[in-house]
Amino acid sequence: PPETRQRYINIFLTECFKTCSTVNEAINKAMTEEQSVYDRCGSKKMYLNFAVKTLKKLRDHGMFAFINFFLNGLQVWKLEQQRNVLKGLFSLTLLYFSFTDGALYRCLEDYLLTEEQLKENNFPRPNPEKNGSAILTGVKNAGYDGKSFKRVCCRCGKVYTVTSSGEHTREEECNYHSGRVLEEKVLGGVEKRYSCCETIVGSAGCQTAKLHVHDGRREKLEGFTKTVIKSPPLDGKYGVYALNCEMCYTTHGLELTRVTVVDAKLQVVYDSFVKPDGKVVDCDKRLSGVTKDDLKNTTTSFQSVQAILLNLFSADTILIGHSLENDLFALKLIHDRVVDTSVVFPYRLGLPHKIELRCLMADYLRRIHQDDGDGHNSRQDAIACMELILWKVKEDNKRRKL
Repeated sequence: PPETRQRYINIFLTECFKTCSTVNEAINKAMTEEQSVYDRCGSKKMYLNFAVKTLKKLRDHGMFAFINFFLNGLQVWKLEQQRNVLKGLFSLTLLYFSFTDGALYRCLEDYLLTEEQLKENNFPRPNPEKNGSAILTGVKNAGYDGKSFKRVCCRCGKVYTVTSSGEHTREEECNYHSGRVLEEKVLGGVEKRYSCCETIVGSAGCQTAKLHVHDGRREKLEGFTKTVIKSPPLDGKYGVYALNCEMCYTTHGLELTRVTVVDAKLQVVYDSFVKPDGKVVDCDKRLSGVTKDDLKNTTTSFQSVQAILLNLFSADTILIGHSLENDLFALKLIHDRVVDTSVVFPYRLGLPHKIELRCLMADYLRRIHQDDGDGHNSRQDAIACMELILWKVKEDNKRRKL
């Protein structure tokens, strides 16, 4: 769409100003780079991927020129351009320290999800009829086939069998699509394609794994714990934290393998790998970034992690994350005071569509997030969520003062 192209032209222009000696040169370079991205792409997703990579290239080039400027004493940029570069370098640092903990807590109350939003986004909610049990709205049962030894692969949809311990009775490759189904209006109707490879829905999978896997979590709605109400802290600060978890497929389904918590100063307050109860079937490193080697010497149990977080959090703590319902489900925690970046920065078509975290980082903070092919990293994701919310609060406060 034209507005998307214009947004990236503006972003490219900002970077080109740092390396070009004239305004016209910067404009021409930005337009040329954007046109090159556009000419190579056949879809909006491809455009966004190439645009983010081009932005990284321009930013790296700009940083080299910036360093070269100081090392060699070159007087290329005007004083105003120098000021803008320095302002950009220190903007995030100033942002982190522009709020006191109490002031940030009060500001974030405007972004808390309502009870209706918590249910719409499938956050685990307490089951009023059964203590320690959770309710999920709008989630279909897909993983176990009653009490039999059949499982439904959550990637390709095929049924496979397991032993009493949950191990596969035979090895069978799993061919699947890792992306979501996207709808695109075409002449005569709507066309559905996979976001991972742009092929039409129903085509052969573009990814291959050694074994089928199942989620299994949706059938395990027991063992949930609600964060508890605690006496007000002496400093009056209930805490603001960003939370992110990683998971892997085991013989028990999808289980927690890592959890990271960071505070509003982007300091990691807790980060630990977690030993799953079942035998690891597929770490799916592309998604989680956790490997079998990471878990080899891990002795931290799920129960100990849950106990640590219940001690760290209270019912009044504000938790920040991206699609945080998945993280709370993995931790089997029920919590009410939530700020979710996927809701604060909503997709224009609404649920169930959500903008990916890396796209939010590129669009709003002009940063390349986890583009190295090593999969997700819970520490980086938690910090990214906190940065996005701090930026959002600061920008909204600016508008209110105008």
